[in-house]
Amino acid sequence: MKLCIAEKPSVARDIAKVLGATMPKQGYMEGNGYCVTWTFGHLCTLKEPHDYGPQFKSWNLFSLPIIPNSFGIKLIPNKGVENQFKVIERLVEECDEVINCGDAGQEGELIQRWVLQKAKCNKPIQRLWISSLTEDAIKEGFASLKPAEDYKNLYLAGNARAIGDWLLGINATRLFTKKFGGNKAVLSIGRVQTPTLAMLVQRQKEIDAFTTEEYWELKTKYRDVIFNAAIDRLKTLERAEKGLEYLKVNPFEIVSFEIKEGKEKNPRLFDLTGLQVEANKKYGYSAENTLNYIQSLYEKKHVTYPRVDTTYLSESLYPKIEGILQKMHPYQDLIAPLLEAPIPKSKAVFDDAKVTDHHAIIPTEVPPSQNLSREEKLIYDLIAKRFIAVFYPECKISNTLVEGKVGTIPFKTSGRQILEPGWRAVYAKEPKEESTDKEKEKEEEQTIPEFIVGETGPHDPMIHQGKTTPPKPYTEATLLRAMETAGKQVEDDELRELLKNNGIGRPSTRANIIETLFKRKYIEKKRKNLIATQTGIQLIDTIEDELLKSPELTGEWELKLRKIEKGEYEANLFKEELIQMVTELTDKVVYGKGKVITLQEEEKEEVKEKKKREPAQKKELQSWEETKCPKCKEHNLIKGKTAVGCSDFKNCGFKITFEIFGKKLSDKQLLDLVLKGKTSKLKGFSTHPEAIAEGVLTLSDDFQTQLS
Repeated sequence: MKLCIAEKPSVARDIAKVLGATMPKQGYMEGNGYCVTWTFGHLCTLKEPHDYGPQFKSWNLFSLPIIPNSFGIKLIPNKGVENQFKVIERLVEECDEVINCGDAGQEGELIQRWVLQKAKCNKPIQRLWISSLTEDAIKEGFASLKPAEDYKNLYLAGNARAIGDWLLGINATRLFTKKFGGNKAVLSIGRVQTPTLAMLVQRQKEIDAFTTEEYWELKTKYRDVIFNAAIDRLKTLERAEKGLEYLKVNPFEIVSFEIKEGKEKNPRLFDLTGLQVEANKKYGYSAENTLNYIQSLYEKKHVTYPRVDTTYLSESLYPKIEGILQKMHPYQDLIAPLLEAPIPKSKAVFDDAKVTDHHAIIPTEVPPSQNLSREEKLIYDLIAKRFIAVFYPECKISNTLVEGKVGTIPFKTSGRQILEPGWRAVYAKEPKEESTDKEKEKEEEQTIPEFIVGETGPHDPMIHQGKTTPPKPYTEATLLRAMETAGKQVEDDELRELLKNNGIGRPSTRANIIETLFKRKYIEKKRKNLIATQTGIQLIDTIEDELLKSPELTGEWELKLRKIEKGEYEANLFKEELIQMVTELTDKVVYGKGKVITLQEEEKEEVKEKKKREPAQKKELQSWEETKCPKCKEHNLIKGKTAVGCSDFKNCGFKITFEIFGKKLSDKQLLDLVLKGKTSKLKGFSTHPEAIAEGVLTLSDDFQTQLS
């Protein structure tokens, strides 16, 4: 028997269907020589300090640093996790071969390896590595399984990352909490979290220290075109008025007139960070929400694997592009012109050298269904249009540069005109993005007539008064870009691609880092802007060690982790470097000066060991497959396309549809109904026979749903 282990029940069902393992069992599916089981994301975690000895239970400054001789793993203490692990452990014992069907990334590899390690697996292990969950992709993946050994370095990098985060997170958090927390709250320090906060604090200080100054500029209008004086801004109104008087008594003369034709490159395909940036700019979605929406689209088979950091496709995908485009029915008006000729095979799109484990995010051949949420539809639309746009011609533009003078004062203006829209035609019907500098945009868009060098004439001079503006606060979009480039301001796509190896965090973890800063009350959101709180600012000010808060130095650690993944750096060496750093940091802080940080909210919180909780795990803990049927109380539930029902439905007959009285229920609301017999108060019911629009759903004695 071959045992397949997927990362979550929904993915296990997709794999089981393709393999013909259609018989539901307790915690797995069986059939056709296969057993298909699942984890719920993390089943295992690194042991906590108190697991290495009772002396580490309480937080003591002088017991630091805590450095285990060897790092152990343990099951996450949860009944559902323990039950599912027993199923996996038994199946590992009984099978002939294990197929690791975990999420095809570093974190997915780590999750599965820890589980197999905990289950003492000594059976041969194969690896399923796929970029989408469509039936064809799963079949292709099983036809070309790889030896687990091929992914050993990926596991070593994931393990080194987890150990590094433990060493720094556990020790530095206890260290700073005991030294500076005043027994009021935990001061959380993290390998990626702290330099990210440091960037926000640095920007906040620049904004707070900024002094607004007034300035004056000379402008003039000649033949209905606004020209700007090509001189430094004037610091006083008096100087501006003197300049204006000078302009009034001299004619305007054209010095040069030049039209240059150019091209605007096509936008790049999305990696995860690029998608999160675009969704934040366009729709205000947080990085975490965008990750959830794209993950859902991936699991529904509409897009390829999302947790990627490349904007390129592998060359082997080229033959499939036309087929994917043909299946994207809602976009046929935009796709039709592309299909009239062979799809271009540009190096800006297809480049094997720029693709590692996965390619950029693109649609699959499974078109979007009607039951997507509004947010999922908008995210799919971003991906679909970007995918179409990369195959359109470049946008041809005309740049007009005009220089003039009034007496000895030089003037200039420029205009820009689109000659052939090319890829911009894909976005023609979309509202134009609001510019941050409307004055400049207005001048760039002005129509410039034909000028002749040497021509002169009357003009209408004026003074423009302005104010200097402080640096802009970070938004999630600009913070994600800053994390990607370790704090460097980079607009150029090519350069940004080169800096990704030194970025802080990984595409899949950055959203969680930002959310952690919110939860710790180190940052807050004002409209779209991210603002460092007093607690956040004081925490960064307290940290003297540059290693802890420097994006560049943290980026160097990230580069080493990537090298471990490629087999170019030793995981043990990375661990030893962090141990040395943590030891030096501990000595410096323990024997340094102490002060108490003022908290954003003065809440007394006992400093105690906190159990680590993974956001993904929280959602997965109670799956339908481990939930008993409330009616027969013998069999477990199973999730279908339109309803959740008893796995022994023929005899029991229990089921609850996802949509009740015109309202689609979330998994949590359905679980409440099954486990508690009722939901919280809900709104949005549209088809109730008595026109009830809001209320509590309950399960009656005969297990029918009713609204009251």
